[in-house]
Amino acid sequence: MIQEASMTGFLRTILIILLVWYGLKILARLFAPFLMKYVAKKAEERFGQQFGGFQNQSQQRNKQKRREGETIIDKMPERHKSSNDEVGEYIDYEEID
Repeated sequence: MIQEASMTGFLRTILIILLVWYGLKILARLFAPFLMKYVAKKAEERFGQQFGGFQNQSQQRNKQKRREGETIIDKMPERHKSSNDEVGEYIDYEEID
């Protein structure tokens, strides 16, 4: 036996779906900032644990290798370009009237 859906039942179902959809959107807007703060805090903790472990190992190795009076350079110096390198070749010319 086949049952036919009534028009009021169909409209009621559509209305319930729309109410649930908009309700979830409103709740998402309310709770999204808290959720984002929580996720960012957890990511920061994980990054801090990983970086902290690496930094401690690196510092211990450097302390073992250092001798008194030794100079250590942590980064490479930046290469400074002259202004002509960026502009191109300069050609001297005279205007003829």
